[in-house]
Amino acid sequence: MVGYPPYVAPEASHRYVLDSVRETDRARFLAALFAPEPARRGLLALLAFDHELARTQVVTREPMLARIRLEWWREASVEAVGAGTPRAQPVVESLGEIARRYRLASDALIALVDAREDEVEGALDVLRTGGALADLQLAVLEVNDAPTREAAHAVGAAWLMGEGPERATLLAEARALREKIDPRALPILLPALVLDRPLPRWRVPLAYWWAARRGRY
Repeated sequence: MVGYPPYVAPEASHRYVLDSVRETDRARFLAALFAPEPARRGLLALLAFDHELARTQVVTREPMLARIRLEWWREASVEAVGAGTPRAQPVVESLGEIARRYRLASDALIALVDAREDEVEGALDVLRTGGALADLQLAVLEVNDAPTREAAHAVGAAWLMGEGPERATLLAEARALREKIDPRALPILLPALVLDRPLPRWRVPLAYWWAARRGRY
C-alpha cells in the first residue's frame, strides 16, 4: 500500500456506519467508544464490515447467492485498499478510508471474508473468524504484541460462541493475560464483560468504564 493516495470517505458514510453498529451491535459499539479517534472510527468500520458479511445467511438461504454476495465483498475489500475510489457503498467507503490510513493488508480483509464464507457452508470456525477480525482491529489500534493478540483472539472467538464451558475457557485464557496486554486494546477486550452474564442495558457503559479504569475485561 506504500504510495497509495489518501482517501477521505464522505462523512455521511461514517455516520451510516456509526448508526448501523450502534443499532446492531450495541455492546461492541460502546466498547469501541473507548478508543481515541480516528481508531474509534476504524473499529466501527470493521464491525460494520463484519456485520455485512455475517448477515449473508439472513439475506439469502441459497448457498450460490450467498457466495456471490461474499465475492462482491471480497472484491470490494481489495478495492478499498487500492489506489482508486472505493465502491459507492457506505461501509465500503468508510472501510476504504480506514484501510488506507492504517495500511490494512487486503489479505487480512479477505481472511475475514473467507472465514465468513465457511459459515455459509455450515462450518463456522469461531477461532478463525474471531481471530481474523481481531487482527484487523489490532492493526487499527496499532498493537502487535503476542500476549495482546492471544487475548484478543480468545475474546473474539468467545463472542461467536454460545454459553458453555468452551466459551468460559476462552475468557479465562484471555483474562490470564491481563497483566501483559497493551491497554490500547481494551476497546476490543471489554465486550468480554457481557459474555459472563447478561447486564441491563444501562449498566453496560458503567461496567465498561469501571473495568477500563482498572485495566480489566
